[in-house]
Amino acid sequence: MNERQLCEFFLVRYVPDPVKNEFVNIGVLLREAGRPESAVVRFTKDWSRVRCVDPDADTSMLEALEAEVRRRLLEDGQPVMKVLEDSFSNQLQITPPKACLAESVAAETEQLMALYVETRKRESTVRRSGRAAIHAKMRTEFERAGVWDLMRKRIAVASYTQPGDPLRIDCGYRPNGVIRMFHAVSLEADSELAKVLAFSAPGLADGIRRVENAELELTAIVEPVKGRADDEERLAQYRFAVETMEAQKIRVLTTNDVVRAAETARRELRV
Repeated sequence: MNERQLCEFFLVRYVPDPVKNEFVNIGVLLREAGRPESAVVRFTKDWSRVRCVDPDADTSMLEALEAEVRRRLLEDGQPVMKVLEDSFSNQLQITPPKACLAESVAAETEQLMALYVETRKRESTVRRSGRAAIHAKMRTEFERAGVWDLMRKRIAVASYTQPGDPLRIDCGYRPNGVIRMFHAVSLEADSELAKVLAFSAPGLADGIRRVENAELELTAIVEPVKGRADDEERLAQYRFAVETMEAQKIRVLTTNDVVRAAETARRELRV
């Protein structure tokens, strides 16, 4: 039997209203006792519980924070509490450490996530749908390819167009003289987003040429067309949304194509 390691873990909590002191556990930080450099951090991928307590929660920013915490731990060992305070003030809190015995840091992290953070199986019967489901699929495949942490998240279009532009593109990276951006667009739940993206694409491309001296390749990730062949109205709306985006030089892929896009990113980022 392998000797167990003495470790300590912290829970990362999202606290939308510090006065009420309501919180949701969203992540775990685990490290070997006396070895800060061994720390591993993991956040949830299922934000349904966060949205229950705060429908307006910026979950994309929380996802980006996981990569930022991991980067700072690896690069300079900056205290996690300082990272959280800098990023979200009192909305994120970290618990005092608790001791545990672990066969390995990786295995214990999984167990702690299941115990304290992840949605229980009976709760997970409610499936994510719409943009959330597409975004989750996109993130999963980029993570499997090992490139998610290397990508920019929630890219502010206002940086390239004009102040006040509220649109943020889900993720992207720059391999050479082109910037590849990806955005989840649900044509089942809200096809209006397709028109918003199409409207924004020319200005975004012009801004990237001006600011980054690069070309834009913008990809919309959509769900595969659904419905019966005789559901003419739904099929017409789907085709209209796709054609509207393609007319503005937006590449349209379905969730079935994300694996291929992630593999391309892996090669281009040399992972």
